[in-house]
Amino acid sequence: MPEITIHRHIAHSEQGLYLLVPFEMPANTARIDVCYSYPKLAREPLTVPEEVFFSKKKRINTVDIGLIAPDGSQVGASGSSRSEIMVSETESTPGYQPHPLTPGNWQIILGAYVIAPEGVDVKISITFMPKSPRWLCGDLHVHTLASDGILPLEHLAKHARLHGLDFIAITDHNQPVKRASFPHVEGLTIIPGLEWTHYKGHSNFFGLEQPFQGSFIANSQEEAQAIFREAHQNGALISINHPCESDFGFRYDLDALDYDLMEVWNGPMRPTNLEAIARWDGMLKAGRKQVAVSGSDYHEDTFFQRLASPCIYVLADSNSETDILKAVKAGRSYLAFSPTPLRLTLDVEGQTFGASLAWREDMLASLKGSGLEKGDLVRLITREGSRDIFSAPEKGEFETTLPVENPGYWRLEVWRTFFSFLPALPALITNPIWFDGAE
Repeated sequence: MPEITIHRHIAHSEQGLYLLVPFEMPANTARIDVCYSYPKLAREPLTVPEEVFFSKKKRINTVDIGLIAPDGSQVGASGSSRSEIMVSETESTPGYQPHPLTPGNWQIILGAYVIAPEGVDVKISITFMPKSPRWLCGDLHVHTLASDGILPLEHLAKHARLHGLDFIAITDHNQPVKRASFPHVEGLTIIPGLEWTHYKGHSNFFGLEQPFQGSFIANSQEEAQAIFREAHQNGALISINHPCESDFGFRYDLDALDYDLMEVWNGPMRPTNLEAIARWDGMLKAGRKQVAVSGSDYHEDTFFQRLASPCIYVLADSNSETDILKAVKAGRSYLAFSPTPLRLTLDVEGQTFGASLAWREDMLASLKGSGLEKGDLVRLITREGSRDIFSAPEKGEFETTLPVENPGYWRLEVWRTFFSFLPALPALITNPIWFDGAE
């Protein structure tokens, strides 16, 4: 891991001042660890008859520490009680706030509280932990006691971690949520969201505490458009939820709204989800690079509803809210019936789901599957149609290489027979890789 060391001599004349020590934050940093040291104690020799006596060590230097982000905001301060501090976007040492590690000029605060007459040399070591892509599992559609769920947020967060989730998005009906209310559950990233809930459609707004000003009310297409436009301009990531439901599907004109994602898998797999998947695939065949997501729409545990059923796996650069939503928006993801060992990977020239590549006639795609059950069917869907490429004879894994014969898109599905008395249903659905080329 990259590390820098900074030496700063503090003169006695600087006692009582706050000194700023600049350093550059590299791009793609997931976490920093800052350690500092300096001589704190010393003994004073005292001459006594025929002897030299050393008194008990006394404090001769006290230097406080703190951290300032490039925008001038104080990330934290801890006096002189700590010699090491850590900050990432999701976690931090007490006394410091989790903070995006944006590249640029950061500053260490050195508070020269007590300085010896000869001054003091302070050594600062900063270790930068770079981001590294990893698969994270989450649920983008959950409700709490703040709307019509039955669990308070703290209990829901613990419930999510016990289910093996790395992140959840809180999407209460027409209720904004504040990050300050988020409990700390180790290993879990909580994303603020809101489900815009209307008689003519539902939509999730992710990533903002307050995606739009005023109320959620819209009594016309134009008023709905204004809400979506404002939320999008403010930076919200917007999903159209369960668009094909008969009672609460989407009735507004989608072509007139600003949105990023389509929730094609909501709760247990059922005919309206299959209809939504077909609708999404029709958009892909028409040339639209539409990203699909899923969500359990969790309110409480019932026979038909479970947290993380379905869930979404995203290939994120870190476990921060920013990187998770970036991966969701890019379509670096696949949807699964639950947290599961079932995996599919698709690699074309080092790129995977969500990538757009210039198509060539000699392109090859590498496919791998693991966690397959006996009878699982792996299906490839392209602009030209779909075809079955592998049927698992037993539990296990498979891999193959196929030519990318035409421009368009590739996505994958795994169909599984969960119960002998039911037909096979999708167990996993990937977002596409797009192949751009001359028609």
